[in-house]
Amino acid sequence: MLKSLARLWLLVLLIIIWQVVSSNSSKISLQLPPPTEIFSAALELIQKGTLQKDIYASLSRVFTAIGFALLVAIPLGSLLGASRSFAWSFEPVVNFFRPIPPLAWIPLSILWFGISNLQNQFIIFLGAIFPILISTMEGVRDVDTQHIRAARTLGASKLSIALTVILPAALPQMFIGLRVGTGIAWMALVAGELVAATSGLGYLINLGRYLFRSDYVIVGMVTIGLIGLLLDALIRLIQAITMPWWRLGDR
Repeated sequence: MLKSLARLWLLVLLIIIWQVVSSNSSKISLQLPPPTEIFSAALELIQKGTLQKDIYASLSRVFTAIGFALLVAIPLGSLLGASRSFAWSFEPVVNFFRPIPPLAWIPLSILWFGISNLQNQFIIFLGAIFPILISTMEGVRDVDTQHIRAARTLGASKLSIALTVILPAALPQMFIGLRVGTGIAWMALVAGELVAATSGLGYLINLGRYLFRSDYVIVGMVTIGLIGLLLDALIRLIQAITMPWWRLGDR
C-alpha cells in the first residue's frame, strides 16, 4: 500500500514539475505542452469523435492479427515441441525469420497489400506470432514425460493426453508468449500506422507531427501507453481465471 502511494505521489510530483516548467517557458511549451493543454487536446479529440475512431481502428487491427497469430502459432508451436523430426526440419526456418523486425517488412507489405488494414494486420501478425510460437514450443517441451507415460498407462488417448496433460502444463508458457507477443504487436501496429495508415493511434501521432500539434502527439502516446497497460491486465485476468492454480513466477 505504501509503495503504491509512493509511486502515485512520484507521478503527481512529476506532472506538477512538468506543468510548472512548461507553463513558464514558451520555447518548452511549444515542443512539450503542459499537461493542462494535453488534457484540453484530448477533450477536443473526444468531442470530435476522432480519438474514439482511432482507438477502435487500432484495437480492431490488433485483435484480428493476434487472433490469426494464435491460430497459427499454437498448433505449429505444439508440433515443434512434440516432434523432434518436425522441429529438425522446420525450426531453422523459424529461427531465420524470427530476428527480422516486423518494421523491416513494411515496404514489402505496402507493395503486396497497399495502404490498407490488411497491410497493418500483416505487420502486427509478424510481431505477435514468434513470441507465442516459441513459448508454446518450449512449454510443450518442458512437459514432464512421466506424466505423459502415466496417462498412457491409464489408457488415455492421444487427444486426451494433449488436452488434459500437455495443454495445462504448457499454458503458463503460452500466456507468457501471449503477453510478450501482444506488447510487440502493439508497438508494431503503431509503427506501421505511422508509415502507412489513414486511421489509428499511430496515424494520429503522425497527423500531430504534420500539424505541428505536439499536444496531439502526446495524447496519442499516452493513449497507447494506457491501452497497453489495459491489454496486459486483461491477459493477466484471463490467465488467473483459466489457471487459478498457477501464479506468475511459480511453477
